[in-house]
Amino acid sequence: MTLSVLLWLPLAFALLGALLGARAAPRVAVLGSVVTLGVAISFLARFALDRSAALQFVTDETWISQLGIHYKLGIDGLNLALLVLTALLWPAALVAASQRAWERPRLFYFHLGLAETAVLGAFLAQDLILFVVFFDLMLIPFYFLTGSWGQGERVRATTKLVIYTLVGSLLMLVGAIATGVIASSDHGTGLTFVITQLQRLPLPAGTQDWIFLCFAAAFLVKMPAFPVHGWMPDAYRSMPLPALAVFSAVLSKVAAYGFLRVALPLFPDASRHFQLLLLLIALASILYGSAMAFTATNTRLVLGFSSVAQLGFIVLGVFALRDDGAQGALLQMVNHGLVVVPLFIILGLLAARAGGAEDLREMGGIAFRAPVLAGLFLIVALATLAMPGSANFMGEFLILLGVFKSKVVISVIAFAGVIMAAVYMLRMLIRTMHNRVGADVESRDLGVGDAVALVPLVAVILALAIAPNVLLERSAGAARRSVAAAQRSDAQPLAGLPAPGGTP
Repeated sequence: MTLSVLLWLPLAFALLGALLGARAAPRVAVLGSVVTLGVAISFLARFALDRSAALQFVTDETWISQLGIHYKLGIDGLNLALLVLTALLWPAALVAASQRAWERPRLFYFHLGLAETAVLGAFLAQDLILFVVFFDLMLIPFYFLTGSWGQGERVRATTKLVIYTLVGSLLMLVGAIATGVIASSDHGTGLTFVITQLQRLPLPAGTQDWIFLCFAAAFLVKMPAFPVHGWMPDAYRSMPLPALAVFSAVLSKVAAYGFLRVALPLFPDASRHFQLLLLLIALASILYGSAMAFTATNTRLVLGFSSVAQLGFIVLGVFALRDDGAQGALLQMVNHGLVVVPLFIILGLLAARAGGAEDLREMGGIAFRAPVLAGLFLIVALATLAMPGSANFMGEFLILLGVFKSKVVISVIAFAGVIMAAVYMLRMLIRTMHNRVGADVESRDLGVGDAVALVPLVAVILALAIAPNVLLERSAGAARRSVAAAQRSDAQPLAGLPAPGGTP
């Protein structure tokens, strides 16, 4: 079985569901996502642990020979867990979506299937242009999902989403083309965009700098990171919850993954050169996102700003430029995805019990009347705030350890983000589940469909807390290889900033 099967299965089932009609569309979409999960697990089972740093199950076909563009897919320790995560989260979101009726269901589920294929393609792509194609393709279904099935000021939300991400994507396209053209010209080789080949064609330090900034801008906007997060509040308020769940859980990880897959290996001098700048952006995202999360009352925005903070931790781990920091970043990508989808599903259930209200002040008081829902919410909330014993704790520990060895002061300040996470998650748990029963709150526990969406994800959260080495052992070699070139770099620091490795 080739990786193309894994890549195109969701879209194939989405097309089939659209052809079979409105009643069949949700069932076919869920079936397709479950089959895709089974295929992803088969690749996980066959993944060779002793070759985790090398690409496995490679598909490599020439796509556009005149431009040196290849249809190249592969799996290594960097993308293995993220592929399985994507395949795991989509069935949960689709099952949650199927619990309510949607206008034009064939199109709704088609766009969700297209989105899964686009995300899988971005993770699997081993050619720079192919990566850009899938990176941009991810935006299209969410544009339609927000514009057609969103709520509130959805036109404004889609406009801002497109403008911000389109600017970033255009910069990345320019950077990708420049990387292939300049590398082949400088080294006298044929034009290529295959990432493994480009790693053997290093660019001059000055060229790396401006190309790195193009990619960094695109990745930081997509996450989103402070201060280029302006599209996030409107998009999070407007997007339909099942789409928002996977958008927040997975699409932001494609951007963080891009730093490890593309930026660090291809532009090691620039990665070192701008290390402190990216660490400061990450630190600002942690502090700003956390502060906004525990002042917001809209539950969507609480999770939105908490995601800004969590992505800040991930970028912090990546630009520690150390093996432990990179591994912590990968683990935290998986952890955040695993907790944010059930959180959005739970908050959707709470809103349904509060007459559609999504404000913390209009919820509360159902913990004893809905003990199963409250128990699941408690487990996910404790994991989110990195309670010792959770995989989130291990991820943040590795990140802060890596940064501590690289930039002590930044690491110490970043510890405040851990404390602030406890504040906003406990506040949300208490306000939504305890206190007095809201005036319009209906007390009832989980239904069967809701449990099917939630319980498997909570079980995986608990399993990963017990055995995080399942992920760490498979990512160690690839994480080490990703940061190796930047560790060896002798690039000069950003003008006016301390030298790499020094105390900021």
